[in-house]
Amino acid sequence: MVSVVAAIIRRQGRILITRRPDDVHLAGMWEFPGGKVEPNESLQAALVREIEEEVGVTIEALDETFTVEHHYPSRFVQLHFFNCRILSGEPKALQVADLRWVLPVELDQFHFPEADRELGWTLPLSRHAPA
Repeated sequence: MVSVVAAIIRRQGRILITRRPDDVHLAGMWEFPGGKVEPNESLQAALVREIEEEVGVTIEALDETFTVEHHYPSRFVQLHFFNCRILSGEPKALQVADLRWVLPVELDQFHFPEADRELGWTLPLSRHAPA
């Protein structure tokens, strides 16, 4: 099983999503930014590291909002979603193919991996989201 973390980052009613590069598993699909947890790394530390690497911002991982286990044909993942807030920086596509700020109602317009879709698109604005 592969442990994976994903950030739900909100700004002005929108959620940050990223597109996977063409040379990785589930290439070209949109997702909530994040990545694999390294051995002996906490979920929160992995998420902070992954977001810095992928989009160049420093975040605070707040509460874990949802966890899903999903069997893909080539792997089994346990995906942990965290509400997060940006502490510094402006997101840019560093290790992702693209990024966008989208309204929750627009999420169904993007092709997401099955595990991400299990979160559902009912993502109310969190009390942690800056106005």
